[in-house]
Parts: sequence; structure tokens; C-alpha cells
Amino acid sequence: MAISDAVLRYLASWKNLAGCAGGLLGLALHFAGLAGSYWVLVVAGLYGVGALAAPPEEVVLVTAPEEEAGQLRSELDALVARVHGFGGRVPAEVAPKLAEVADVLRGMLDRPRELRGDPDALHSVTRLIGTDLPLSVQTYLNLPWWYAAARGSGAELLRQLDLLRADAVRVAERFHAADEQRQADHGRYLEDRDRL
Repeated sequence: MAISDAVLRYLASWKNLAGCAGGLLGLALHFAGLAGSYWVLVVAGLYGVGALAAPPEEVVLVTAPEEEAGQLRSELDALVARVHGFGGRVPAEVAPKLAEVADVLRGMLDRPRELRGDPDALHSVTRLIGTDLPLSVQTYLNLPWWYAAARGSGAELLRQLDLLRADAVRVAERFHAADEQRQADHGRYLEDRDRL
């Protein structure tokens, strides 16, 4: 008869270990003559107290790399579509600049497993898509059109998009550096093979 995974997880949990420690304390009280004729209840009760006092097991939800990249891509596509939907409300240069940033980010999102394997790149891509780009765009869109036009806020949005594009390019260059090295190594291998 196979033991289920849930039972095995519980046996290895902090709750079971704390309960066992409580149960051992109950046995020690019995052998010391302090538990009386109800020693079985004392042992079981101390096991229960120990199990309840132990911290709960931390549940870690892990999404598949493809699902994570898909969620990020959806957020990015929604932001790009939102800017296109505002048409004349944003300066004409905003949509192309945002599209450039999105293209750089999509190049990394197209390789979800490699992106998951590079925590720095994943953090940067997540920050750019989830915080930096939406904050820049939404802050501009929160301004009344006449106020943004009078204050030149469109130029500030364009400057921020340039900074975010430079950040995305730096992350992408680091991310793709291994591929570039593999390509160079393969070229040297092919040259060396032809010499033999």
C-alpha cells in the first residue's frame, strides 16, 4: 500500500516534528510518574499542542514560465493598445517609442524558459512592464490635455520612454550575450573543423 504524497509531506513537516517533541515530553512525564493513569491522553494532548503551535507550511505557487511570460506579454500589449486608443491625446512620437520598447521586451518574452533562468533579467522585464512603463504613460494620461499641452508634459513622457528603452536594451544585451558567445564559439568550431 503506497503512502500518499500528502501524508509524506505531513510526516516531514514542522507541525509533525513539533507534535512529536510534545509527545516525547508527554512520555517523559509518564516515566517520571507525573502523567498518572491518563498518560496516553497527556501524550496525545501534548502532540496536538505541539502540532498546533508550529508555524504553518509555506505554500509556494509556481507558474509555468510560458504562463508567466504570457501574462507579462498581455500586460504589455494592453498598454500599447491603450496608448493607440488615445490617438491624438498623446504626442505622435509616443506610440513609435513605446513600440520600440515593447519590441525589445518581446524578444525576451519569446524565450520564457531562458528568461526564468535569468532572475535579474526577469526582474527587470517584470519591473519595466508592470511598473515603469505603465507609470510613465498613466501619469501623463492623468493630466488634462490642456494642462499637458501648456506644460510640455509630452516632452517629459518622451524623455522617460527614451530612458526606459535604454534600460530595456541594456537588459536585452545582457540576456542575449550568451547566444552571441555561442554563435562566435560555433563559428570558431566550424573554422577549426575545416582545417582538419
